[in-house]
Amino acid sequence: MTERGMDIYQLQEYLPHDYPFMFIDRVLDIDEENMKLVALKNVTANEPFFPGHFPGHPVMPGVLLLEAMAQASAILFFKTQNKKPGDDAIFYYAGVDNARFKQPVQPGDQLRFTVALKRQMKSLWKFEAAAHVDGKLCVSADLMLAYKVL
Repeated sequence: MTERGMDIYQLQEYLPHDYPFMFIDRVLDIDEENMKLVALKNVTANEPFFPGHFPGHPVMPGVLLLEAMAQASAILFFKTQNKKPGDDAIFYYAGVDNARFKQPVQPGDQLRFTVALKRQMKSLWKFEAAAHVDGKLCVSADLMLAYKVL
């Protein structure tokens, strides 16, 4: 089943993040049957990391791009498993493989994230993730996330 998108208010139910660490603005599509998701982030000049990275030539840090892809992956997990993050469980990074940074992300860019489940092993979930701007690949990686009951 394919579900259309999610707005920011729906996203807040599925991500345990707040400003300035919530990096998904909208989900365009969730394909629960094929375990895929497409999401957006509008990169603005007033992002809190730009003044220091780098002064005079602002670039979104690569680790934050990976974090944004992990957030998109977590949304896919929670939606397809009919769960929501809460005090009883959390989704953690367990690993990043094959990360490749192809072009910088700057103020004014709109990131389009695509994530897909590669495999699930007990409480570990491996996702294939990528981010594009204007159809050009910016970053890709395989992300491993762990679902931990607290």
